Amino acid sequence: MFDYQLSDYLLLFLFGNFAGFINVVAGGGSTLTLPFLILMGMDASVANGTNRIGILTQTMAASLSFRKSNFKDTNLSFKLAMLTVPGAILGAIYSTQIEENTFQVIVVGVMVFVAISLFIPKSKKKEYVDTIKKLPLLAYPLMLLLGFYAGFIQVGIGFLIMAILSSVLNLNIKRVNMHKVFIVFINTIPTLIIFIVTDNIDWGTG
Repeated sequence: MFDYQLSDYLLLFLFGNFAGFINVVAGGGSTLTLPFLILMGMDASVANGTNRIGILTQTMAASLSFRKSNFKDTNLSFKLAMLTVPGAILGAIYSTQIEENTFQVIVVGVMVFVAISLFIPKSKKKEYVDTIKKLPLLAYPLMLLLGFYAGFIQVGIGFLIMAILSSVLNLNIKRVNMHKVFIVFINTIPTLIIFIVTDNIDWGTG
């Protein structure tokens, strides 16, 4: 348990709520919360694990909200999510073993990449669909890699998932967002368990 002041927890609460809104609507909330936890003095691996608590609750709530609105494609969502799980497990294990300084450098590099990616123009000429019955072969290794990245650092994973689902599967943006939150919710479960087992969670802060 880290010794924070009341003001620190208030900032965490505000950051968490804002990041949750961003994560559900588009993605990238962890670009705020993870660096903030590290700047507060938390070990990078603990910050990485603690950050998953908010991600799990946010994506679970969003997934339930989509289902209550009868906006779902369960079979496709579940298939995509499960393809990311093996990679997420490997990524989480690796992230708990990497050196502190190395991980912090990676966080900075990822944040720069995410910031740059926001300015890349998106194609508007493609025709998008609501669902597909068969995944293209390219989707399998890509989802595995997305899972590894999600398990390892999580920052910007929403953008990456949305980019893959729209460009490779040609799904429309509303469907992409629905699938995104479910995918992240599912692969966060084993990831969080790994961080718990390796004692990389600060429950009070989370």
